Amino acid sequence: MQTIIQSLSENVQLIYRKSIDADQVISRLQHDGKGKFSAVFAKDAGFTTSSRLFKPYVQELANEVLSLEKLDEAAVKAQLPNLVKKMELLLKTLNQLQKTAR
Repeated sequence: MQTIIQSLSENVQLIYRKSIDADQVISRLQHDGKGKFSAVFAKDAGFTTSSRLFKPYVQELANEVLSLEKLDEAAVKAQLPNLVKKMELLLKTLNQLQKTAR
């Protein structure tokens, strides 16, 4: 189980690095009057966070991964599907923004 948590942590670090660049792109777009949206993800995306930038979503994800270390194996297995779904959504959205911003 520790290997899975370590892998998730590494993915969160990758997402964090991508989110820094993405947040800069979003800030530029909003400054230019082009980024007119209230949140990156819809309310039904699985996040409790709502923000125009990626960093708060990454922070929520990082906190969830850190909390896994305190859980027993059965609880970790129960949390994984939702956590992986959020991670995939973040990566997919960050990659799309990166391709569009070029």
